[in-house]
Amino acid sequence: MLARFFQLFRGAAPTRASVGAKGEAEAERFLKKQGFRVQERNWRKGRDEIDLIGWVNEVLVFVEVRTRKKGALVGGYDSIGPKKKKALLRCCRGYLYGLKKKPRTHRFDVVEVEHEEGRVLELRHFENVPLFSKATNRGR
Repeated sequence: MLARFFQLFRGAAPTRASVGAKGEAEAERFLKKQGFRVQERNWRKGRDEIDLIGWVNEVLVFVEVRTRKKGALVGGYDSIGPKKKKALLRCCRGYLYGLKKKPRTHRFDVVEVEHEEGRVLELRHFENVPLFSKATNRGR
């Protein structure tokens, strides 16, 4: 009986957290190949969090990674609703506020990671997603 119990959990499906962490790692690997230099991972401001912060040339880039099952009804990009956008904006602003030297410009990207049972199938990168007003992207 006990052997059967352990046998059931040996091949258990990956947890949501482990799939999300794997998606973030794959997104980071993909972005690095595109010239992204990681500054921060999972940066928090209060209860808000941004998955990746880094640089592409002279542009500070905030990245939200969304990992979804293959065939999900709502894709990663579309899963970022108004409440999440507000949280991401608060987090990004908090990070910018804490910088001694402000970047000339910054942007917000989304990386969608599609998986099947924890195995990454495809990545889609959406650059410069509207999160900031045009006025906030100007250097000060």
